[in-house]
This record gives sequence, structure tokens and C-alpha cells, in this order.
Amino acid sequence: MKNIGLLSDTHSFLDKRVFKHFANCDEIWHAGDIGSLEVLDQLQAFKPTRAVYGNIDNHKIRASTTENLIFKCEDLPVLITHIAGYPGKYSARVQQLIAEHKPKLFICGHSHILKIMPSRPHKLLHMNPGAAGNHGFHSVKTLVRFSVDGDQIKNVEVIELAK
Repeated sequence: MKNIGLLSDTHSFLDKRVFKHFANCDEIWHAGDIGSLEVLDQLQAFKPTRAVYGNIDNHKIRASTTENLIFKCEDLPVLITHIAGYPGKYSARVQQLIAEHKPKLFICGHSHILKIMPSRPHKLLHMNPGAAGNHGFHSVKTLVRFSVDGDQIKNVEVIELAK
């Protein structure tokens, strides 16, 4: 079993409470709009980190990350990208990625809106952890923590931090 800490849209700000909330995590996944290499470096120094770049990320971050991550965590196929849309309203690019790779867990960021919901036509769980940074319209910073056990997603927790 692996414990995962998930965040997105830090926009160059990393709340120190992330380290407390992700202390028991085996990996951290960042769904883009990291904002600065310092944020990525801090996460990587703390725990193994997987990250995609977002639309605000510069060439330095893009050189250290990728647009899409497609991998297995335990036996669970995972797809992470920054801009995607939502179930029923995925972009054509994302629909193609989902059709090709058939993830059971699909993660995106960008909207700053926390959303965890099934996408029944695709037989996957959609997760957007909201925004963990200070920049944006959100009034509460959010993180998500969960476990992957084989091909099952368990113990999903939403963590709210005051903005």
C-alpha cells in the first residue's frame, strides 16, 4: 500500500503545513502550476515527488517535469495532467489520453476547484485537489491525501487550510 499526498496550483507558495499533513505519505503528486523551482525542490527534498507542469510554469519547471504523467501506482493505472476539464466536459486532448491509456485514476488541476467524483463512462475516479497556493479566487487552500492498495483507492481525505 502507498500513501499519496496530492496538491496543485501552488503558484510559487508552499504552505509549511503541507509537510505536516504529508508526513506519512510515501509520495507527493503535484498537478501543475507549481510556480517556482524552489517549491518543486522543497517537495522533492521531503518525499519522492511526481509533478506535471501547468500553464503558468516557466521553461525551468517544464524542463524538470512533463505535461502528462502516465504510470502505475501499485496496480492502479494513473494519468495526471494540469488542464483537463471535468467528467462529461473533458478536452479533446484529455479524452484521447483517457481512451488510449485507460487510467482508473485521473488527476488534474488548473480550476482551483476541489472535485473528487467518478467518471462513469470512463470507469475512473476524477480528482482535482483544488489549489494549495495563495494566488487565485479560492478562499480555502486544499490538499488531498489517499492510499493506493493494489488497484484500489482508499482512505481519501480532503485537508482544508485557511487561505
